[in-house]
Amino acid sequence: GSKMPLLSVPTEVAVGTAMLGVAFATGMLAGKRYPSLVFGTPSGMMGKNSPLRQYILDHSLREHPILKKLRLLTADHPSGRMMVSCEQAQLMANLVKLIKAKKVIEIGVFTGYNALNMALVLPDNGRVIACDINEEYAKIGKPLWKEAGVEHKIDLRIKPAVQTLDELLASGEAETFDFAFIDADKESYNEYYEKCLRLIKKGGIIAIDNVFWNGKVLKPRKDDLAAQSIHHLNEKLLRDARVNISMLPVGDGVTLAFKL
Repeated sequence: GSKMPLLSVPTEVAVGTAMLGVAFATGMLAGKRYPSLVFGTPSGMMGKNSPLRQYILDHSLREHPILKKLRLLTADHPSGRMMVSCEQAQLMANLVKLIKAKKVIEIGVFTGYNALNMALVLPDNGRVIACDINEEYAKIGKPLWKEAGVEHKIDLRIKPAVQTLDELLASGEAETFDFAFIDADKESYNEYYEKCLRLIKKGGIIAIDNVFWNGKVLKPRKDDLAAQSIHHLNEKLLRDARVNISMLPVGDGVTLAFKL
C-alpha cells in the first residue's frame, strides 16, 4: 500500500511499537531473551583486549607520564591485573577535581597507581590516606610518587584498613573527608563502606570498585565469599537512602555513592 506519513502513524501502532520497545528492553536487561546484549553492545566488546576499549583509551586517556611509567611497571608484576583500569582512574581524578577535594581515603593501594593519580590533582595541602597491608607492592610506586613531586600528599598506612578507619573516627575526623575509593578485600566491603560513609562529608563521594566481580555477581556461588559480599552490598546500595548512586560499566564495574 501507499506509505503513511511518519507523523500520522495511528496511536495504537505507536503505542504497540513503544510496548515492543519496552518488552525488548526488559528482555534485554533480564538477560533472558537477549543474553549477548549488554547496553546495546555484544558481550565481550568491552573486554580488556577489545577494539572498543582500545578506542576509548585512544580517544580519552590523558595519562601523566609518571602515571604511565607506574602503569607499565605494574603491568609487568605477577599480580598486575589487580591494578585499577587507567580510564577508571582518570574518572576518579576528574571527580576529585570536580568536588575540589582536599582529603581522600584510598582502601587498597597495591603499587600506588591510583594514589598517585589522585595526589596529582589534589592541592598542595591535600592528602590521600592510603591504606594497605602489603608494603612490598607500595614500594614499587613510592619512588614514582617522589619523582612526580607528590610524595608529601600521600600518607601510606600499612595496617588493616578497618584499624586506620577506626583511628580516623576516634581522632574526630568524621565528616571531614571528600572522597573515598574502596578496592581491597571484597569480604570487608560492607564494613569499609559503612566507616567511609561516616568519614565522608555530605556531598562527598565513595567509589566502590569491582562491583561486577568479573560477572560473578550475576550468580554468586555459595562458596564464593567475595562475589556474595559484593552482591549483598550492591543490593543494599540500591535501597540505601543515605546516598544517591550510579553503577557504571567502567573497568570491572564501579559504583559511585554520593552522600546526602
